Amino acid sequence: MNTRDKTSPVQDESEKKLVPFGGYYANRVPGHDPELTECGPGTPLGEYMRRFWHPVCMSMELTDTPRFLKILGEELVAFRDGAGRIGLLHAHCVHRGASLEYGKIEHNGISCCYHGMVFDIDGTCLRVPFPQGEEEEGERYRCSIRQGAYKAFERHGLVFAYMGPPDQEPPFPEWESNFTVAEGDELVPYSNFQHCNWLQVQDNSADNYHTMALHAKRQVTGEHYQGTTFDEVGAASMEVPPDMHFMPVHQGRGLAAAGARRADDGHMFIRVQHQVLPNFSLHAYTSEDGKKKKLFSRFHMIRWTVPVDDQNSKMMGWRVMGPGIDTRGVGDKGMVGYETIDFLEGQVSMRRPERFGQYELKDMPPIHTDHRTRANYKDCQYAPGDYEAIISQRPIAVHALENPTKFDAGLYMFRKLLRDAVRGSNPNAGPEQFAQWLRDCAGQPNSYCSGNVFELPVGRTTEEEVTLRRLLAKQVVAIITEADKLQGKERAEFVQTKMEALQQDVLAKRNA
Repeated sequence: MNTRDKTSPVQDESEKKLVPFGGYYANRVPGHDPELTECGPGTPLGEYMRRFWHPVCMSMELTDTPRFLKILGEELVAFRDGAGRIGLLHAHCVHRGASLEYGKIEHNGISCCYHGMVFDIDGTCLRVPFPQGEEEEGERYRCSIRQGAYKAFERHGLVFAYMGPPDQEPPFPEWESNFTVAEGDELVPYSNFQHCNWLQVQDNSADNYHTMALHAKRQVTGEHYQGTTFDEVGAASMEVPPDMHFMPVHQGRGLAAAGARRADDGHMFIRVQHQVLPNFSLHAYTSEDGKKKKLFSRFHMIRWTVPVDDQNSKMMGWRVMGPGIDTRGVGDKGMVGYETIDFLEGQVSMRRPERFGQYELKDMPPIHTDHRTRANYKDCQYAPGDYEAIISQRPIAVHALENPTKFDAGLYMFRKLLRDAVRGSNPNAGPEQFAQWLRDCAGQPNSYCSGNVFELPVGRTTEEEVTLRRLLAKQVVAIITEADKLQGKERAEFVQTKMEALQQDVLAKRNA
């Protein structure tokens, strides 16, 4: 028997939210989800994320003066010393707190501007200027202090750091040993600032459905096209609403999102995105037109969503550029870098006319602080991009106010994987087990990321079309799972052979 009081205030308020012009009944904004959004030292998420490697800046940001950074809520200074080594130190000098951003880069380490103390890249104090005759006392003092420091290194134009306990350092994951970069292709680095919490940026990677609206020409007001849509780059297939299927992979350490789209009457496009805990994502070809058969095309965009603090973050990673992945030749290396990326306009607060009208690619322009006071605010309203959609959810999105559909399942599934990892309720995704998994695969885990175009005539009925596209999407992921114990060329050939057999199977089903 249902004993709930049907006149209770809770139910009454719920019903009132559906009243026409009833904004008054929905004007209370609850708090954000601190467990998944707050990243500072000592927070559950912050402690989890500190057990992984993250990019913290681009190599181009390290010049002849130190670079001030804020990462995971910590104020830091990055530099390349005279010996070519990367330093990442706490910004405030351990002596009296002056910021090392005003320090001088030495051959070994960095010296504080205030009293000249020199610190090595591991935080060791190398020199304390004491008066002549008092060197012994100075040496005792030198040995009593150490500047906070984190291990860092450079890779393909990005600087990576590990900010956790030194004795728990995991291997750096070299996905598939070379991030599937084909001969003649290259990894091109970028860094795009986001004025909001990291999680809503990461959510956008799992939200494969938004491309059919946000990146469609019909969403642009008054034909004020600005390069924010896939139609404008000749990839209209990305604007087709995908039939999405989401599957946890690698024992809950990541999520495969398979989207099935009809490219045209003769081709079915199966795009598989791969998200990995805590903040990593791998993206298949972003400019696919779906007009030609293609099996097991690999990484086109590689991305970390790095928390700056609770209300700011950075998208950092690599674009894979070259004919091996960019089969249509539409990528533009000249638009990939600091506060810019080539595949669609609207990824950062600064639009391209400003970014390249006032600055060169090598420049590091100042970043806007308020999206509503930008000079091009109205232009961005005409043709919003990912940046506008993501950061306008509030500085920290309020999950309690969301009303999801089934197409949002991916981001909710990823949030659950993350929450279980942070809480320890999924031991396989815990820092120690995650690190051991990386060691077991020699630091070269396989990815589910792939773009696949199958030759498949439209189903004779709507029911047949739905059945065939769902079969394809699920079987593609199953084939990649089956190949997970293989590596490199052997794995690629296995997957492509299996997908070719799948191609023939679905054709037979369609023609039966």
